[in-house]
Amino acid sequence: MNDAADHGAEAFFREQRGAFEHTLATGGPEAALLQAWDSFDGNVAIQCEGQPPVACGKGCASCCELRVAALAPEVFVLANYLRATAPTLASHGINLITAVREIDAATRGQDETARVAMHRRCAFVVKGVCLIHRARPLACRGHASHDRRACVDAAAGRVTEVPFSGPHRMVRMLLQSALQAALRQQGLAWGAYELNHALVLALDAPDAQAAWLQGADPLAEAAVDLDQREVMAAGFDEIPHQVSRSTS
Repeated sequence: MNDAADHGAEAFFREQRGAFEHTLATGGPEAALLQAWDSFDGNVAIQCEGQPPVACGKGCASCCELRVAALAPEVFVLANYLRATAPTLASHGINLITAVREIDAATRGQDETARVAMHRRCAFVVKGVCLIHRARPLACRGHASHDRRACVDAAAGRVTEVPFSGPHRMVRMLLQSALQAALRQQGLAWGAYELNHALVLALDAPDAQAAWLQGADPLAEAAVDLDQREVMAAGFDEIPHQVSRSTS
């Protein structure tokens, strides 16, 4: 990144962190997460102007063998979503809660490289369709490709390079970091967790979300970023606050 881009990224981070802090204090974590999703969509649309179109869509799940890291609000929103949609999906012979338990049992403790080598499709993809698309984590939203064939070839091990969308990745990274900084400011566990393991923990403990809101970390067992948190926290502290009352 050049200096201008660096400055713009820092300003965006400060603005989003301030907005998330305000929303967390007034509307709670779910409202802040919805805000993050809206901000992601709006800013990606702006940043992608003049870029080649992304090739992602229904029927293509080539990247859905990757390990997904999610923040606590994403885990709890998705756990609630799974519980709420379970009866409807059961009428179609689909049980996503069982599916996530099965894939967690097979992949727990695997790093990113080992996970890809296992070629285990995401528990939420059924017949090429993501059944949690509306509630998918920022990590999934920020992973977009310009070439569907390259993704298929990469999943099969035929190529190692895929033309991913830089704007999707950058906006996702900045928003996720801003949300983490805001969660930390509110005294909430702000780390990143392996999605499947964290979901099983949340589903098995009905009071997990309440405990998290009280400052505990009921998802700690699924953490994937412990070696990075000290550096991240120092980075957050170095960037001045920009208080915002924006909800966009």
